[in-house]
Amino acid sequence: QTLEVAEQLSVRVAALTAGSNVERMAEQCRKFRPSLAVMATEQAADALHARIADLPIRVRSGMDGLIEAAELDEADTVVTAVVGMVGLRPTLAAIAKKKRIALANKETLVCAGELVMAAARASGAEIIPVDSEHSAIFQCLMGAHGKEEIRRLLLTCSGGPFFGKKPEELRDVTKADALRHPNWRMGAKITVDCATLMNKGLEVIEAMRLYDLPLSQVDVVIHRQSIVHSLVEFRDGAVLAQLGVPDMRIPIRLAMTYPYRAETPAPPLDLLTCGPLTFDPIDEGAFPCFALAKEAAKLGGTACTAMNAANEEAVALFLQDDIRFYDIADAVSRALALPVVQEPTLDDIFAADRLARI
Repeated sequence: QTLEVAEQLSVRVAALTAGSNVERMAEQCRKFRPSLAVMATEQAADALHARIADLPIRVRSGMDGLIEAAELDEADTVVTAVVGMVGLRPTLAAIAKKKRIALANKETLVCAGELVMAAARASGAEIIPVDSEHSAIFQCLMGAHGKEEIRRLLLTCSGGPFFGKKPEELRDVTKADALRHPNWRMGAKITVDCATLMNKGLEVIEAMRLYDLPLSQVDVVIHRQSIVHSLVEFRDGAVLAQLGVPDMRIPIRLAMTYPYRAETPAPPLDLLTCGPLTFDPIDEGAFPCFALAKEAAKLGGTACTAMNAANEEAVALFLQDDIRFYDIADAVSRALALPVVQEPTLDDIFAADRLARI
C-alpha cells in the first residue's frame, strides 16, 4: 500500500526491504527501480540478485542491509513497516540520519520508546505515526498547545474476530479462526495480535511513548465499525475524533506528505450509509493479553520488552499450530515474572528481549 501511495504521489522509491518473497520483490524492483533492495536472509538475497542481475540495483541482506536502507542518503522518509523487534536498530539508524520516520512498527516504541523518542528529539528527526489509531490521535492533536491540554487519549479497537466471546469459547479457537479479522487485511502476526487484543495493548504503550503520557491518560474502547479511528478528550470537555473509511492508504499518505493533505483516490466516508457507530468496553477476562500489556506498562523498564518478545515467540508457535490460543497469554505472563531493569540502555533492552524469547 505504501508503494501504491508513492506511485500516486510520484515519489521516488530509493530502497525496498522484504522478508523472503523473492518473486514479489523482483517484480517491485523492476517497477520502482530502487537503488537498494534488501532481503531477510543471504539465501533470499542471492536468489533476488540472480533475478534482477540486469538492473543497477544493489542487493543486501539481514540487519546490515536494513540499516543501510534506513540510512540511505537519497531518502528523506523511511516507512518503518517491518514486524517486531527487528525494526528497532534500523529505526534508530534512520533517526540518527534525521530522516522522517513514518512509523508502522509499534514494537520499536513498545520495547525502547524512551530511547527512541529521546534520539528523535536530539537529532530533530520527525516521527509520524502510520497506525490508523495513532495517526488519528496525531491529527486530533494538530493545533493543540501542549500535552497539559489533554485529559486522555481514547484508542478505538475493532474487537477482532472474537468480540463478545467468553473464555470457555476461546480455549480451543484455531489459527484459521484468529486470522479472520472483520475489517482489516493485514499480516498473520498482527492479525493474531488483534484476535488476542495484544495489538491494542501494544498501541496503548506506543501512545504513552509518542505523546509522553502516563497509562492513566490512555484508554481503549471497542468500536466494531472501524470508522472512528481514535479520539482525544481535552481538559475543557471537548472530544475530537478522526473518522474515515478503514483504508491504510490514508494514514500512509498523510505520513508521507505532512503537513499537507494530498488528494486521495480512497473513497470518502459517507455518514448516511456507514451505519450506526457503537462503543463497548474491553472484556479483560476474555482477553488477558490486553491486561498483561497494561501490567507491563505499569512495571516499566524492560518489562515491555520482555512482554513483546514473549508474545512474538508465542504467536509464531500458535501460527505453527504448536500451542493453543490462551497459551500465548500464559507465555507473556511468565515473561513478566523476569527481573526488570529500570531506565535500561539499548544493551539492557536486547538482553531482556533474548531472555524472554528463551
